[in-house]
Amino acid sequence: MAKGTNQKLKLLYLAQIFSEETDEDHGLTLAEIAQRLSRLDINAERKTLYQDFEELRRFGMDICTNQEGKSFRYFLGSRTFQLPELKLLVDAVQSSRVISKASSDKLIHKLEGLASQYEGSQLQRQVYVDGRPKSANKDLPYSVDALFTAINTGRMVRFRYKKAGRPAPYTISPWQMAWENGCYYLIAYQDEKEPVGIRHYRVDKIKDLELLEDQPREGQEAIAQLDIPKYANMHFGMFNGEQTDVELKISQDKVGIFIDRFGKDIMLVPDGPDQVRLTVKVEVSDQFLGWIMALGTGVEITSPGWVREKMVKEAERILGVYK
Repeated sequence: MAKGTNQKLKLLYLAQIFSEETDEDHGLTLAEIAQRLSRLDINAERKTLYQDFEELRRFGMDICTNQEGKSFRYFLGSRTFQLPELKLLVDAVQSSRVISKASSDKLIHKLEGLASQYEGSQLQRQVYVDGRPKSANKDLPYSVDALFTAINTGRMVRFRYKKAGRPAPYTISPWQMAWENGCYYLIAYQDEKEPVGIRHYRVDKIKDLELLEDQPREGQEAIAQLDIPKYANMHFGMFNGEQTDVELKISQDKVGIFIDRFGKDIMLVPDGPDQVRLTVKVEVSDQFLGWIMALGTGVEITSPGWVREKMVKEAERILGVYK
């Protein structure tokens, strides 16, 4: 039999056919495989196909056989990612707030390519995401990658950061990436503006990121003294407020919530049969007060007085709106 013009690509196309068109529930007969190769201008005989399958197995592909009546069907068994694992990855991408809708669609399409065409159709899943919009920042994946590069190589970065009004310029020393409440945060050292010290930035608000390859980062001593889990619990989601120790009296059924938020090291002092007292260091912001309100009954700020007064004013404001 004369060779086709693409004969040298035979094994590559065979691997592609097995990856895209077969799985445990969908195999191909030798005739069907030969037909597909023929469309690609590749000639294949039964004997040579057996040899090709062995070559693919030696390469590491799990070429399996399944008998149906008198015919045998061949398929790709195990893959790098099994279908349940791909479903988890798709759900994570689709539910992430920090990945734009367009980027999500592209990533999911790429994940589909890791499964057969039959399994890939099951990856278009709709995951409920508690009403929060996805980020509109299409450059976020590249910003995350660039920041990890800066952290790994010990270099400073320059970017513009979106707050109220026009994005402000920053030149900082990146040290750590953190994931909190569905968002990436950059923990960095900043000394170009007062006050000097540790700062954090939401990565989806970063624009025009530039790696400064000729500027080694600074702040190693400050970072060495930082308890990152405690910093995250204190700041992320409860930022832009005055940092202070706040004492609370809470019911026993709320203890788990505070341990999840502030860690197991918080000291719980019994206060009667059904309550405990504890002190946490937080930034007293509208977000913090709103979080306390959302916990409902069984939670009371007991000190300092100015925080209690701040809560009273916030409650009066809300009451005035809905009265």
